Amino acid sequence: MSKLPSLTGREIIVALNKAGFEVARIRGSHHFLIHNDGRRTVVPVHSGETIGVGLLSQILRDCQITREEFRDLL
Repeated sequence: MSKLPSLTGREIIVALNKAGFEVARIRGSHHFLIHNDGRRTVVPVHSGETIGVGLLSQILRDCQITREEFRDLL
């Protein structure tokens, strides 16, 4: 399993946009992303803070994207 770089919420959203996800709504600092096929996830966006490994893994599970597929989107 390969390590992923430390990413901010905005960087994750940009990568997920390339995979077909769009921001459906924003509530506070939480951006709700949805894909046309029904997959959805929530990405917190806090200025200057990176997303932890556990949360990034959960986001990728929600999106049904492997680490290697996500790395290609970066």
